[in-house]
This record gives sequence, structure tokens and C-alpha cells, in this order.
Amino acid sequence: MNFKLKNMPERTQKPRKYGLTMVMDKGMGHDEVKNFLSVAAPYVDIVKLGFGTAFVTNRLREKIEIYRSHNIPVYFGGTLFEAFLIRGQFDDYVEIVKDYGLQHVEVSDGSIIIPHAEKCGYIEKLAKHVTVLSEVGSKDATHIMPPYKWIELMRAELEAGSTYVIAEAREAGNVGIYRGTGEVREGLVQEILTQIPSEKIIWEAPQKAQQVYFLELLDANVNLGNLAPNEVIPLEAMRVGLRGDTFHLYLNKEKGEKAETNHI
Repeated sequence: MNFKLKNMPERTQKPRKYGLTMVMDKGMGHDEVKNFLSVAAPYVDIVKLGFGTAFVTNRLREKIEIYRSHNIPVYFGGTLFEAFLIRGQFDDYVEIVKDYGLQHVEVSDGSIIIPHAEKCGYIEKLAKHVTVLSEVGSKDATHIMPPYKWIELMRAELEAGSTYVIAEAREAGNVGIYRGTGEVREGLVQEILTQIPSEKIIWEAPQKAQQVYFLELLDANVNLGNLAPNEVIPLEAMRVGLRGDTFHLYLNKEKGEKAETNHI
């Protein structure tokens, strides 16, 4: 931080275990990545090369190395995992992850149907070698799961070896934990939180109103994902109460102390 302000929330420090900001790179060029990281690297915890973009990205190894030089892990979007899986190429996928030196993978079933026991089996296999982030929820807006099912799936995937479970929302933020309008399914979120530790969930929240909701609900150190690169600095400002939407969250000293106590 560039200067001192009173009554600021305590942010976790990198390498963070919670309070994560996951960024979606949908095809930035190498110079764009360098410019982005020149100002935002301290606030980026992990980068997803969105959906199947890794397959068509030119000079992919060089791009991954740029992120790696800033100690920022990179992983391929879950759609790519599913693309390999549906073609019977799981072992090929594992070899590619090793070849590119990736330490994180996403296991998802948002585009194809995978029996859940089978999905947990993939998680278990991969978790022996890399950090697994598994995504729960469908990309199909017509597929609505009840809260108990979200809890059941998340718990099973964490037990299978996932370090984090990702609550599906797509890059638009209009499915899964959100209604088609982008409005948070508040009852669903709060029901999930009665059973699943918040620090183990990465909430996909590409829209500002969604980010505000989770910051107000779970404080500055909530895990948020699917951030556009140009939204990282605005989000970090919002996390610490320096944007109009969260300006009053920490001005009350009692609230500030409470936020700090929660993370001792």
C-alpha cells in the first residue's frame, strides 16, 4: 500500500491461502500480460487461461513463463479438461499438464455429464501430483441444483482431494450461483456456507454487484474468481473499502476490529 489509513481491513499476504483473486485470461498478448502484471501482480493469486484458449494460444510456453516469473500460478480452464476427457484422452491431458510444468489443474463437468464418483476419481488421481481446483455447477442455465446437492458435491470433492471448490457462474456471471439477470441466489449461497468452509470456496464473481455482495457477506478476504484483468485493481480497492460500493464497511472501528479478529 502506498500510504497509511486507519480502520483498514487486514488483507492476507501472498502466497495466500484465502482472500484469493483468480483472474481469467481469455487471450491477452504477451505485452498485455506484462503491462497488466506491472501494476496488478501483488493482487493476482492465480490465473486461468479461460475455457479452451490454451489450445489456440500462440507461444503458450512463453506466456506461462511470464506469469511464472511473477510467482503467479497458471492453469488451463476446465472446459479444456472436459474436451480431453470426452475424447478419451485423460492420460494425454495429464502429460500436457506435466509438459507445461503446471502445478494447478481445474476439474469440471460444466459442459459434459460425468458421474460424480468418476469425477472424484479424477480429482483423487490428480491431487497426488498437483493442486486441484474443482468446479461445481452447470453452465446450462436450465439445470438448477438444490442447495443440498451443491453441498453434497462440494463436500465430496474436497474429501477427494480438491484444495478449493469453485462455484460455477461462467465468465458472464449468469448461471450457477446466479440467476440469469446476474442476481445472487442468496439462499443458495448462505445454505452452502452452513456446511462448507468459506476459505475453501472460490466464488466466480465477474460482475461488480456480485463482488460487492460477497465482500459484504464474507469480508475483504473472500475468494473471488473469473476477474477480468482490468478489474483486479478496482476489486482490490473495493476489498479494502476504497470504492464507493464498500466505502463505509470499515469506517466504524468496531467493524474493522471484527474483520481483523476473524483472520487471526
